[in-house]
Amino acid sequence: MKTIDELLAEGADGKRVFVRADLNVPLADGRITDDGRIRAVLPTVKALTAAGAKVIVASHLGRPKGAPDPAFSLLPAAERLGELLGAPVAFAQDTVGPAAHDAVNGLQPGQVAVIENLRFNAGETSKDDTERGEFADQLAALADVYVGDGFGAVHRKHASVFDLPARLPHYAGHLIATEVGVLKKLTEDVARPYVVALGGSKVSDKLAVIDQLLGKADKLLIGGGMAFTFLKAKGYEVGISLLQEDQLPAVKEYIERAEKSGVELVLPVDVVVGPAFPDLKTKAPAGSTTVAADAVPADRMGLDIGPESDKLYASKLTDAATVFWNGPMGVFEHPEYAEGTKAVAQALLDSQAFTVVGGGDSAAAVRTLGFDENAFGHISTGGGASLEYLEGKTLPGLAALED
Repeated sequence: MKTIDELLAEGADGKRVFVRADLNVPLADGRITDDGRIRAVLPTVKALTAAGAKVIVASHLGRPKGAPDPAFSLLPAAERLGELLGAPVAFAQDTVGPAAHDAVNGLQPGQVAVIENLRFNAGETSKDDTERGEFADQLAALADVYVGDGFGAVHRKHASVFDLPARLPHYAGHLIATEVGVLKKLTEDVARPYVVALGGSKVSDKLAVIDQLLGKADKLLIGGGMAFTFLKAKGYEVGISLLQEDQLPAVKEYIERAEKSGVELVLPVDVVVGPAFPDLKTKAPAGSTTVAADAVPADRMGLDIGPESDKLYASKLTDAATVFWNGPMGVFEHPEYAEGTKAVAQALLDSQAFTVVGGGDSAAAVRTLGFDENAFGHISTGGGASLEYLEGKTLPGLAALED
């Protein structure tokens, strides 16, 4: 896999460089609530502009239906990118149409343009190779060189991720090179003890990675909504907590495998419960109480791990040499259910381990709860991509960058 450093050594002055970024930022009322993914692509964009490249930044945002939708416009991301660069950024109101060509043709060396949401064109996400290829051909006409730097999308077989690199000289950007290097530390010659903390809402999202980690990790800490399927599998009452009953057989098997393989599987010993899912807009008092993990009332919903679990999980992280954390321990967006996630984040900071925060909600939680991002070993920009890499899957966007 060639990297951007090789492109810069060869010379990028005056070249039209297509940067496939991941600007899929969260929006509320048209305003960006977390610009972490935009900041993540800055090193690549700055290096290219400094080298005199004409930089075309492209990304998806949300899940539009293959047609323009103002609710998913990349304009806010383009404006924020300009603010962070401290320089004007042109914005094209289409992906491969006249506006995109005008924006690219108007670039001078060292300047940047952002084209509109790639998913406004059905060819971007099409499962038909021909349709995807036709869109990739149109994108290729905008550029001379391709730089892949949208790690959060490399697990998708999409036109701008998989098909476009085959049509242009291609390189991995600084972000992708960093992400791959970090993930290799979690899969090849891992420093031990190796502890993995998994949270989030659905256990089904994590089953494949749990399957892989049962043969690699020393400890697995389970929290978040997915913990209640594990607790139910042990015969506990979980009330009206999130429960995936169809996953109970698989979870029971994993509990048995963990015991046989010597992997310490750690579940909550107490949980914070409420009468219903809390209002995240007003963050109104939710009437929470703490109960033992085996004593959840039938009419209550588990929404965070409890204070004793906080201590337990922190103790399991103390002597770790490597930690991978993916998924919050509770509904961290509400103050009554944020303590478990805070406790895990703080335990990572207090440890001497190489710590990796696996993207998505975990990365958002770190920023939302006021932690210093730079204090962690690495904060990934791609939760789904990170998990699929750990599962051992071939990621289309990475395969496309291989020579």
